[in-house]
Amino acid sequence: MNPSKIPPLTEEEMKGWPKNPLVNLEKPFVDLRGSIQPLVDSIMKSAVMIHSKAGSLRANHYHKTDWHYCYVISGKIEYYHKDLNSDKTPELLIVEKGNMVFTPPLVEHCMKFPEDTLFLTLSRNPRDQETYELDVIRTNLIDPSNSISWKPGD
Repeated sequence: MNPSKIPPLTEEEMKGWPKNPLVNLEKPFVDLRGSIQPLVDSIMKSAVMIHSKAGSLRANHYHKTDWHYCYVISGKIEYYHKDLNSDKTPELLIVEKGNMVFTPPLVEHCMKFPEDTLFLTLSRNPRDQETYELDVIRTNLIDPSNSISWKPGD
């Protein structure tokens, strides 16, 4: 894998990021046919749908260059986050159905799922495993011992 596959961050890209982790969504367009809810209007390389079982844990890492939006279709995410070099206790946000959270690079984050949850993750970088492993640094922001979590080698 060539690390140059991951483009460097630009000032223009960073200017477009939400100011808060919990994203204020635009008002949906509604007519007789139904509605259209705008989510993200940025250039990205990955859109994945993730199902997480109740009691599971995801992330517990940070990204060097990647950012992502997570939009909850059903269920709920307990989203913990803090700046990489901060000594503060991680902040907890509850992200419910119809809410979206944004994670920029260099922010440690972890997601716990108190119930079965289906969500979309829209990301800057490709999601192939080789690129992903170049950009992700695993941490222990949240203790995984009481959760269903992935362990290297599983």
